[in-house]
Amino acid sequence: MKAKGYIKEEIDPDKNGGNISITAKTERAIRQQALNQIFGKIKRRGSGNHKSKGQGLGDEHTGDFRNYQFGDSLDKVSMTESLRNAQINHGIDSFNLTEDDLVVEETMHKAQMSTVLMIDISHSMILYGEDRITPAKKVAMALAELITTRYPKDTLDILVFGNDSWTIDIKDLPYLKVGPYHTNTVAGLQLAMDLLRRKRNTNKQIFMITDGKPSCLKMPDGQYYKNSNGLDSFITNKCYAMAQQARRLHIPITTFMIAQDNYLMQFVREFTKANQGKAFYTGIKGLGEMIFEDYETNRKKRIKG
Repeated sequence: MKAKGYIKEEIDPDKNGGNISITAKTERAIRQQALNQIFGKIKRRGSGNHKSKGQGLGDEHTGDFRNYQFGDSLDKVSMTESLRNAQINHGIDSFNLTEDDLVVEETMHKAQMSTVLMIDISHSMILYGEDRITPAKKVAMALAELITTRYPKDTLDILVFGNDSWTIDIKDLPYLKVGPYHTNTVAGLQLAMDLLRRKRNTNKQIFMITDGKPSCLKMPDGQYYKNSNGLDSFITNKCYAMAQQARRLHIPITTFMIAQDNYLMQFVREFTKANQGKAFYTGIKGLGEMIFEDYETNRKKRIKG
C-alpha cells in the first residue's frame, strides 16, 4: 500500500515510530468507489455533459443547420453544407459561393450549475443506534467525484451545520464526524446563499441532507437560542424567510429527509412551500440514488441557453 502511494508515514520526532495516514490518491479512490456504488445503480441519461434546450452560440454540435446571418462567427459555418448549396444553386460547371449559400451549424450550450450540499452534523445523526452520517458522507464524496469528472464546469461547495455552519474541503469528507450540536438550519442556509452569490453561473441550487427539525439560532449577541421541543415558531419562521429569500434569488432548495420525524415532516412541508423547491423522504438506503437522480434532473430543468 505504501509502495503504491495509497498510504504514507508521517514521522514524529518525539516518538520512535510514525503515524500512518492515507494519501490524496486514496482519498480520490474512496470518492471513486462511492461514485461507482451509487451512480452505478442509476440508469444512464446520455453520453456526458448536459446540453441546454436553447440553441445559439455554444460548443456542442447538434447536427441542425440554418442560413448564415450577419454576425455569425465564420468558424460556425459548415463548409461542406455551404459548398453543397453552391453546387445546387449555381451548378457544378460555374462554381460560385455567395452569402446566400452559407449555412451555420447550430450548437448547444454546455451549461454550468453551482451546487451547495448542506450536511446536518447534529448529534441526532448517530442517535438511536442508527448511523446516518456515513451514508451522507458517501453521497457527498460521490457527488464531488461526479461533478469533477463528468461535469467539470460545474461547481460544488460542501458545508456542514450544527450550532454553526462552515465549509469543508472535499479531501476532508472521509473524516467528517457529528458533534454535540443542535440543528441551526438558518446558519447553513445563510452560508449556502453567501457561497452561491459569489458564483457567476446562472443556475444555482442547494441540496440539504437533514434528519431533524431546526432547533437552534445564533442571536446577534453571539448567544445561542435552543429549543428541541416541538416546532418553535421563532426558529422555523426564520427558516421560512430564508427559503423565500432563496426563491427570490432563483435558488431552488431540495431537502432530503433521512428520518420520518413528524415535526421534521411538518417543517419540511412548509419550508418547501416557501421556496417552491422539492423534498424527498429517502431513508438512509436510497439517499445516494435519490440525490443523483435529482442532480441530473435539475440540470435538465434548470439550465438556460
